[in-house]
Parts: sequence; C-alpha cells; structure tokens
Amino acid sequence: QVQLVESGGGLVQAGGSLRLSCVASGRILSINSMGWHRQAPGKERELVAQINSGGSTNYADSVKGRFTISRDNAKNTVDLQMSTLKPEDTAVYYCSADISTVVFTRRYWGQGTQVTVSS
Repeated sequence: QVQLVESGGGLVQAGGSLRLSCVASGRILSINSMGWHRQAPGKERELVAQINSGGSTNYADSVKGRFTISRDNAKNTVDLQMSTLKPEDTAVYYCSADISTVVFTRRYWGQGTQVTVSS
C-alpha cells in the first residue's frame, strides 16, 4: 500500500507564511512528478505547483513569486513554502505523487490539509 500524509496546514493572517509537508510511504519503486493542488469551497480542484524528479517546477500564475515547491527524493517528501498569503489562498490543499509500484504507475493523493487565511 502507498500512502501520502500531509502536515502543516492551519490558520494564518494575510501576509503570513505557512509550510506544508507531504511524505510518501509504502512499496514505492519510483516517484516521478509530485505536486500540490487546492480546492476552495464551491470551486474545482486546481494545480498549485508541481516538481518532477529532476527538480523542474511549474506554478499556477496566482502563486508565482509567493510559493516555493521543493522535494527530497531520498526521503520521498515534497514541501510547499507559502509566503505573503492572501485570503483567496484559503482552501484544502492536497499533495499528489505519480508513483510506480511493482503492479502499476498511478497518481496518489493525500487526505488534504486545511489552509485558512484571515483578512
């Protein structure tokens, strides 16, 4: 079984910072892309940032310059450093990872962590 477990969400004032962390565990052969997505109430889930195994990154326009994604391939972790947070960043944040096991390759998701930014 493969699991993704997130941590680091919470309540913060506008302009503040939070760091989200996610660790993948289980019978993992390799991990390609890892990422963070978010879903606000009444909205569809959207990509926030992703990073491949080589370290190339991709960000949503709304977070460029404020959020930084990083990963540790040896520890199977991916972090999202969020700065200059805005109320519109309020959402449930989900970690994702494209993981290969002995059976197949597919995208796995974490359970989600709430981020609330107060104005």
